[in-house]
Amino acid sequence: MTLGTSLFLIAVGAVLRFAVNVSSHGFNIHTIGVILIVVGIVGLVISLFWMTMWRDRAVARPRYVERRDVPPADTY
Repeated sequence: MTLGTSLFLIAVGAVLRFAVNVSSHGFNIHTIGVILIVVGIVGLVISLFWMTMWRDRAVARPRYVERRDVPPADTY
């Protein structure tokens, strides 16, 4: 789950939880909103953790430069 998907789930969950006033007999729409908010937050935390982990690997990786000693040219 990426950053955008997590934010989308949080937004949809917030709309279902706070903006929808519908009563149904099979399920509670507010509970589904809370579940979507929680899943979005967990996905957001995981994706931020994943991004910082990759950033640390890219920055902390030592860069090796191969150095070749070239003998001096003959001066005739």
